[in-house]
Amino acid sequence: MVRELTKIVYKPFPESTEDFIVIVNPEEYKRWKEGGMSDRLQCSIPLADVVDSFNVFWSNQGAQGVLGTPSHQQLENVFGTHKDTEVILQILQKGKEESAKGIRTGAVATNLSKGSFAVDTKGKSSTSGIP
Repeated sequence: MVRELTKIVYKPFPESTEDFIVIVNPEEYKRWKEGGMSDRLQCSIPLADVVDSFNVFWSNQGAQGVLGTPSHQQLENVFGTHKDTEVILQILQKGKEESAKGIRTGAVATNLSKGSFAVDTKGKSSTSGIP
């Protein structure tokens, strides 16, 4: 099953080229945002359902650039903490939602007529797709 994901992008300053990004499930994020995100203890939607993973991504080339992982020092400087849940909550609250149509998870059908996807480790080349 393929599901679409959305990214939440937070810029520390309007003129900054730094972006901090969290990948979320768009339906759960909307429900979370509407359901009292300001008080995380009262929110009935678990954060684990909202985010795709507890990873924060960073780019100094804009949200469309190459994504990396920020250092603890970068997170401390911008968010005042490097704890993943606290940083993610700040990004979800202060960031802007951007559609990420190109980000998909799950099995995607490929052209299976191009070969068997078998890895030939015996040194001979298989061009017919049959090992």
